[in-house]
Amino acid sequence: MLRILLLDRDANFRHEVADAWDLPDSEFLEAGLDRSPFAVLEEKAVDLVFLDAGAMWHEGVDLITWIRSRRPGTLVVVLCDGSSRDSARAAVARGASQSLVKPLLPSDLIDVARRVGGQVVSSRTAASLQTQVLEDMLGDTADMRKILRVARKVAPTTSTVLLTGESGTGKEFFANILHRLSSRSDGPFVAVNCGAIPETLVESELFGARKGSYTGAVADRKGLFEEAEFGTLFLDEVGELPPSAQVKLLRFLQNHEVRRVGDSESKIVDVRVIAATNRDLLAEMAAGRFREDLWYRLNIFHLHLPPLRDRIPAIPALCRFFVHRFNQIHQRNIAGFGREAEEAILAYPWPGNIRELENAIEHAVVLCETDRIRISDLPESVFLSPRPTLRLTSQSVEENPRAQLKTLYDTERDHILRVLQAVDHNQTEAAQILGIGRSTLWRKLREYGVAE
Repeated sequence: MLRILLLDRDANFRHEVADAWDLPDSEFLEAGLDRSPFAVLEEKAVDLVFLDAGAMWHEGVDLITWIRSRRPGTLVVVLCDGSSRDSARAAVARGASQSLVKPLLPSDLIDVARRVGGQVVSSRTAASLQTQVLEDMLGDTADMRKILRVARKVAPTTSTVLLTGESGTGKEFFANILHRLSSRSDGPFVAVNCGAIPETLVESELFGARKGSYTGAVADRKGLFEEAEFGTLFLDEVGELPPSAQVKLLRFLQNHEVRRVGDSESKIVDVRVIAATNRDLLAEMAAGRFREDLWYRLNIFHLHLPPLRDRIPAIPALCRFFVHRFNQIHQRNIAGFGREAEEAILAYPWPGNIRELENAIEHAVVLCETDRIRISDLPESVFLSPRPTLRLTSQSVEENPRAQLKTLYDTERDHILRVLQAVDHNQTEAAQILGIGRSTLWRKLREYGVAE
């Protein structure tokens, strides 16, 4: 059921909307400012908030930012009049989904709620799929089941977790699922790539800064630790942190204190840390680039995510999740995969791991012209990749490896026919992929006796 809250100062407008509300499978709630809006929002989880522009700030707190951090799945629609349009535009920039200009009829709000309903259902489905994917993303092997058992025990706690593995193995994806399964799931999940922050700004980005503490610090600024309060901070590529930031991170892990750059006082912050790296931190410690005491603080629970090529059983579940996700983003309605596309996906080694798979599925969803992804919708690197073939285990083959060798003519013919099959025998598209003219392709097919 869709739950909608109208938070508005105008009691007559609230009662008018409540009397006219007739959207099926929905619950309508309304409140003014005689009560704390924080209390109203904490009372029941809502899917959509219609927020009076004049009520966006309460006791110096931005309600939109507050809702985004406490209720990440809640959509906010700002209701403004002619004098508050600039505020409404700023609200959209801060995360509101849209703004409506008063005067409004109850039917205007009902129409918006009806449209939002589909988005909410899709978001819930995606969240459910993401949780289910945790069970499949590692693959059904003894080692992977062990990782999953540990993850399920660790997720509800506040313990620090260190995730390691090759680039693209899904460390942020995994961290997000640990957050969803924790008691902090209603709080923010803040992810930062430590290697992407200039070294001179790392400390101010993570821990905040006081006004005037450095050139360009024109106001007090929260750091990401404070932004993630009551939630989870994901430190990706933690091995890239400079020594000064490593010292501050160690201090936080010891006593949960952060101190803004240029400040003389520390602040206690309630944040869970999940860190990740594709570096060998033991080697970094030996080289003096990573603190040994920080390693022990981060390494309370260490989960190593294997490359995607070692967890083939995870690929179908990940594909379903990504198809659903990109159907939403690109407004498509792809139902699944054709047989040849499935075979190509399962045969490909995925050197870029889950990140490469995600990009390939988005590529396919955008190009797909039917309700099922064809092999030609996949990136060329996937469908033209050599695939393992079944080989007879007869002794004669083992003793005579020359029997497997082909002439250049046969190799060229097999490759051209394979490309043609991948593009459903579209000769123009095949010629473009092969980098030859269409007439050249036609001539070669005549030579092979398959011109038609």
